[in-house]
Amino acid sequence: MRKRGNLHWAWVILGICFVDLFINYSVRLGYSIVLPEMIRDLNFTRTAGGSIYNSYLFVYITITPFTGFLTDRFGARKVISACLLILGTGVFLMGAVETLWAACLSYAIAGVGATGLWTPVVALVQRWFTPRRRGLALGILSTGYGLGFATMGIAFPWIVSRFSWRYSWYFLGAAALSMVAANGLLLRRDPESAGWWPWGQKEVERSPGTEPIIRAHASTLKQVFRSRTFWLIGLSYASISYSLYGITTFMVDYAKYQMSLPLNKASFLATIHGGSQVLGVLTILPLSDLLGRRKTLILANAFIAVSLMGILLSGNSLGVLYASVGIMAFFYGAVFPMYGACAGDYFPREVLATVMGSWTPFYGFGAILVHWVSGFLRDATGSYAFPFAINTAMALLGTILMFAVRGDRSDQPAGIWDDP
Repeated sequence: MRKRGNLHWAWVILGICFVDLFINYSVRLGYSIVLPEMIRDLNFTRTAGGSIYNSYLFVYITITPFTGFLTDRFGARKVISACLLILGTGVFLMGAVETLWAACLSYAIAGVGATGLWTPVVALVQRWFTPRRRGLALGILSTGYGLGFATMGIAFPWIVSRFSWRYSWYFLGAAALSMVAANGLLLRRDPESAGWWPWGQKEVERSPGTEPIIRAHASTLKQVFRSRTFWLIGLSYASISYSLYGITTFMVDYAKYQMSLPLNKASFLATIHGGSQVLGVLTILPLSDLLGRRKTLILANAFIAVSLMGILLSGNSLGVLYASVGIMAFFYGAVFPMYGACAGDYFPREVLATVMGSWTPFYGFGAILVHWVSGFLRDATGSYAFPFAINTAMALLGTILMFAVRGDRSDQPAGIWDDP
């Protein structure tokens, strides 16, 4: 017999995962805010600053496929709790670094922890909500990383003025460690094992035709990895990752040193970015339940390309820069969870986390490449013009690749497909 009550446990799961993402993305996206002060204090080049982030991303993309597999095998509770402990340790160490190698090692440890705070989290939430409610659930969940970025944009100048950039890492490390027990006690692997139905489910039995369409053609991971859809989505993911990380990592540095803005105005870009992300995920992700993930991704990627062009052409206009970053961030917050949701739309549920984890190297390759390319070009030319132009082109490529993906069941209007 399934449990019934005023509070479905899916919402407890969503609330805990929300806090997890808030902390994780405060660590990840907050790096771009800490970067200008950190490299100035430690006398690092921007290429070195990019290398620190790449050490995080390298271990992240290397380990995440295994984390996805472990999530499918052992459950999200164990994986997420262990990874929070590792994340908190690495972030604490970041606050004490003095050398480049120590910074790379510390952020790499944080990257190991971060592997359990995206793929397992999104996979877990998808298991607790029915397909036609996933966009809503992921929209609420994804406000966590937008709010994390926005909070860092406000908090960082205050922390620097009273302490130093090092305390940003100390505070975030303590937050990560504080969530280990909460995750261990409250998370559950899936609704069935906890005595619930997925939230939004009305029918006990799954009706014919409601499985992801890939099941009609393939039932093994080997066949999934051979599918054209898997590779097109992965390559589009890499392209949009390149374009977006090239802006978010260096935009505060661009505003402070190329536009000569004071730290509070440069850091305010992060607040605009985070606030716009919140609005975007609450709008775009529920919309994807109606339009379908593929169509919504095409729309979002196209708008991102236009906004990146606006940043490139903003010159010394602070208003144009703020507006362009705001538009970019409105769609930024939605595209990453939508790529993750594609795993549930196209592939069998029992390999959902494994497929998501297998897309992470595509995402990571784009992010790692852009940090080295953009940092090198900025150091060599003294300008972000050429790097930002490449970012715009990569966003256009990501749009074209999604055009080539065949429609999936999420492209049907809500209500056509029965709940699983």
